[in-house]
Amino acid sequence: MKEFLFTILTVLTVSCLNAQSENEISKSKTDSLFIEEVEEEKLPPKVLHAEPLYIDLIRDLGARKGEREWNVGMGLTDKLDHDSYLALVEYEWAPIDRLGLEVELPFSIYYPTNGNTTAPQSELSSIKIAGQYSFYVSEKRKTSMAIGYIQEFALTSFNNYRNGKLFVGNVYNPFFVAAKRWGQNFHTLLYTGPQFEHSFAGHTLETNWQINSNIHYMIPGTRNFIGIEFNKEIRNSDFDMTIRPQMRVSVSDNILIGIVTGIPISRANERFSSFLRLIYEPGSPN
Repeated sequence: MKEFLFTILTVLTVSCLNAQSENEISKSKTDSLFIEEVEEEKLPPKVLHAEPLYIDLIRDLGARKGEREWNVGMGLTDKLDHDSYLALVEYEWAPIDRLGLEVELPFSIYYPTNGNTTAPQSELSSIKIAGQYSFYVSEKRKTSMAIGYIQEFALTSFNNYRNGKLFVGNVYNPFFVAAKRWGQNFHTLLYTGPQFEHSFAGHTLETNWQINSNIHYMIPGTRNFIGIEFNKEIRNSDFDMTIRPQMRVSVSDNILIGIVTGIPISRANERFSSFLRLIYEPGSPN
């Protein structure tokens, strides 16, 4: 009897082990297929670039469909005879691959300083809409290039709303962007283009050129970086530049904070400034 029971137990044990082994093999095959499906998923090429924090881009270069981002910015500039407070809210999204769109509302609030009794009137500066298309993305060369356009509908100050006069002009701003990553951590970027400022009151059109260059170092294994942004402007043969050291810190997987300091090379119009950008990247709806 003992020999019979031992034989039955042995047969059942071997059967269970064989069944378990078959289940493990089946599970292993399923995992392999899943990994293969994910890792071999064909996505449009995209190069990681460090995006400047003050003059930011309209979505990432090489944007992929479904990407989106909220930005809230706050800044303070010492304008010698008054303080200028900047606040902005913007939303960026990519409706198709490589195309980024943006809507931005920038606010300017002014306070007199140094005993002055007057300052510019506070305002919602404009309603800004923009688009950017990455026409060149090379993962091999770690280089991306894009063209874009920003349309600003300039608004009057809050105090003039009751007069029924809302829009006071337009700003037309085509631009070009080129970025390259050197190795794994160093990033450079050039953002340049003309701004055409059209005033309805005087029927005038003024042109100024923006030439913004940047260099950043991204901390290995993170999305954090430190860098410097050179914001240059040529207006009526006058050259002006503000140097903006900056850093970006990742708070969570989808929240980043950017901190910027502005140092003008000439203090004829302004002194130091500061700027803070909160970046929120919700998950893709797809």
